[in-house]
Order: sequence, then structure tokens, then C-alpha cells
Amino acid sequence: MIPTVMERWHAIVAARDARGLDELLADDVIFQSPVVHAPQVGKEITRKYLEAAMQVLNNDTFRYLNAWYGEHSAVLEFQCTCNAIVINGVDMIEWNAAGQISNFKVMVRPLKAINALHQMMGQMLQRNG
Repeated sequence: MIPTVMERWHAIVAARDARGLDELLADDVIFQSPVVHAPQVGKEITRKYLEAAMQVLNNDTFRYLNAWYGEHSAVLEFQCTCNAIVINGVDMIEWNAAGQISNFKVMVRPLKAINALHQMMGQMLQRNG
């Protein structure tokens, strides 16, 4: 059974529409990027990273391959192709008792994908301010 918070996340991803993120993210959410050393804290910065990721990664090839659920956490394995590079990764998501995402960690492989993602995300974040 998929937890409600994850149903909401999947709906946002499927719609490619970040508008639901404000309700889904906790105010003090922590985002951990595969290419930024320091955790990013807060809803605003997390929303910016997730919006950029949706624009960069969430193309017609994006799909979740597997999912593992805990009481207040999930690990979602994804795959997509960007600039002819197959990107494989996981979203490790935790949520609070209110059903809001409190921690979002992304891990990506292989190294070639991390390097490409770093460049593409940097450009997207600069464009979106």
C-alpha cells in the first residue's frame, strides 16, 4: 500500500506540475542533493531544487522502477535519459506526522550522470533564480 504522502508526490511528478509542493513540503524540510555538499534547509530552497529537477530529469523517459516503503519513509528508484546519458538514482524521502515531506535525499549514478546533472541543474537553477 502506497502511503498518501507518496501518492501526492507521484501525482506531482506525473503531472509535471510543482504547484502542489508548497502543501507537500514541511517548512523545515531538508534537501540533500547528489552534487551539493551541504544540506539545503527550508521549503523555498527545496522547492527550487525539486522544480529544477522536474524540468531536467522528468522528461518522457523518466520512470520510477522500484519503491520500498517504511512507516514514515520511502526509497524510490528512478531512471531517465538526459543528453543521451542514462541516469539511475534513488529518492530517499521521509515525512512527518502531518504527512509533509521533511527530508528529501537524492543519490545518482554513474559518475558521468552526476557530472551532467550538476551542469544541467546549475543552468536551470540560474535561469529560475
